[in-house]
Amino acid sequence: MKLQDLDVIITAPPAPGWGGRYWILVKVTTDTGIEGWGECYASSVGPEAMRHVIEDVFSRHMLGESPENIERMFRRAYSSGFTQRPDLTVMGAFSGLEIACWDILGKDRDRPVYALLGGVMNERVRAYTYLYPLPQHDLTAFWTSPEMAAEAAADCVARGFTAVKFDPAGPYTMRGGHMPAMSDISQSVAFCRAIREAVGDKADLLFGTHGQFTTAGAIRLGQALEPYSPLWFEEPVPPDNLAEMAKVAGAVRIPVATGERLTTKAEFAPVLRSGAATILQPALGRAGGIWEMKKVAAMAEVYNAQMAPHLYAGPVEWAANIHLAVSIPNLLMAETIETPFHDQLIKGSIRVEDGFIPAPTAPGLGIEVDEDLARAHPYTGDGLHLQMQDAPCDYVNGNAFEGGAPAPKD
Repeated sequence: MKLQDLDVIITAPPAPGWGGRYWILVKVTTDTGIEGWGECYASSVGPEAMRHVIEDVFSRHMLGESPENIERMFRRAYSSGFTQRPDLTVMGAFSGLEIACWDILGKDRDRPVYALLGGVMNERVRAYTYLYPLPQHDLTAFWTSPEMAAEAAADCVARGFTAVKFDPAGPYTMRGGHMPAMSDISQSVAFCRAIREAVGDKADLLFGTHGQFTTAGAIRLGQALEPYSPLWFEEPVPPDNLAEMAKVAGAVRIPVATGERLTTKAEFAPVLRSGAATILQPALGRAGGIWEMKKVAAMAEVYNAQMAPHLYAGPVEWAANIHLAVSIPNLLMAETIETPFHDQLIKGSIRVEDGFIPAPTAPGLGIEVDEDLARAHPYTGDGLHLQMQDAPCDYVNGNAFEGGAPAPKD
């Protein structure tokens, strides 16, 4: 059995677009006719440019190879162009293709992917969700309203979730770390207070920042949030400065989490060695794929650290996250996004049930992709999957964070 054909499908979720502006799906077919699906996450170049990168990685390093030889193909891609170092774009391409190989192998052997990774460690995976507006909420006002956030959190708990994530401390800026406005700190405290009052001890609070702050600013903010005991303080400083992140971890009594922007064990290992974070959040469609993150999970065990796979993408990457999560002992939880389009794209083949995701039982990734639906929603915009604003922190009028792909304004 050899890898023979590749198809790249760029699909755009309908408004409001939770999960990003577009998802890059790959379908890999073997010479025996088995189809495997993967997803390449959050490209740093435009989707059409990324299509060419994916095709190049496949033709150079994978075409004609057995899908079993994942280690060999990884080393080819990792070493391409005399690099042998993490490359976000190349690894983003390879990761989705690697996921497709596992889907093929599972289908060929009539076994779920996790059965090929050591079997079942977790019969079900604890899920968490971002706080999204409820139908009665104003899409613009929601992001700065502690009251609406509390209502959304209570709704999540009523649906069985035991952890909710939010990040009210804007802005999401390309300028790197900044000192938060005092209004950002006050708003963040108000969010934590309102959500904690709404959920009590029924759910953990997951506080995100997307690497927005200076070390001193992150410490000021984190210490202000301590009375509400968040489970994690996510990416408090830019993720490439682990020494500074470790200073935050040592000064704030909230566990630090990081990883959605990292790729391969070469970038995750220093996080563990430095003590910068004790919760790792790989995005499997970017970080090197399932096998590479299985290695990272094993490294994390040695440091008594936990894994919480990240998701701001489509349901194919989600399926890959779930199979890794089922197979590892140091799982904390896994992110999920529940929208009709996510569900329809995989025909409801994996779902959250009372706040947990049961281990899939069907072969491969355990999903059935609606290819016609994916093709019926092509991406026609010119933005990247996620984008940072040029404008700096607003110390006068306050800040609002709507995510990297905010809902279109009328």
